[in-house]
Amino acid sequence: MSDRDGNSFVWFLAGLGIGAVVGVLYAPRSGEETREVLLSKAQEGRERRKSAARMEAIATEVTTKALPTLETAHSMLVELRPKIETLAENAAESTTILRVQLGRLDATLSDVLDRARLQVIRADELLNRTMDKVEETTEVVHKTVVSPLRHVSGFVNAISTGVEVLLGQKRRQPRNGMGVPQDEMFI
Repeated sequence: MSDRDGNSFVWFLAGLGIGAVVGVLYAPRSGEETREVLLSKAQEGRERRKSAARMEAIATEVTTKALPTLETAHSMLVELRPKIETLAENAAESTTILRVQLGRLDATLSDVLDRARLQVIRADELLNRTMDKVEETTEVVHKTVVSPLRHVSGFVNAISTGVEVLLGQKRRQPRNGMGVPQDEMFI
């Protein structure tokens, strides 16, 4: 060794001694308390090493048991990934097609409903017009046929009554207000 290496070692030992003396002089506890603290810390260190060894054993056991399962799961995912991607693509395409078809169906149903509404409206208008025409025709028939027939019938009854009175003939059978014999009404 060189002279310089020897001096360095001497200075190291001197520093170690001085540090030990200063540490003992300025220690906050007595030597016995310090030894107890050092022993308890050493005991804690041993317990930590034991628990660390137990944890390491458990970790090794979990690794040995879980690693094959993880590798199997990984290989399954690698194998299934293309199939899953294909399924996802097919589902996306099917969804798109379904949306388009539903849109068409909605448009068709809306068109059918609109046409049905229009037909109902047209049928209602036709029925209303027909009913109006029937009422108008009924009024026209009443005014042009029934009313004149009643007048003619009344006129004929008046003439026949006048002729009977003039000739002095009495009626053979009583008549109701319509000029029909009562026994003929029930036939």
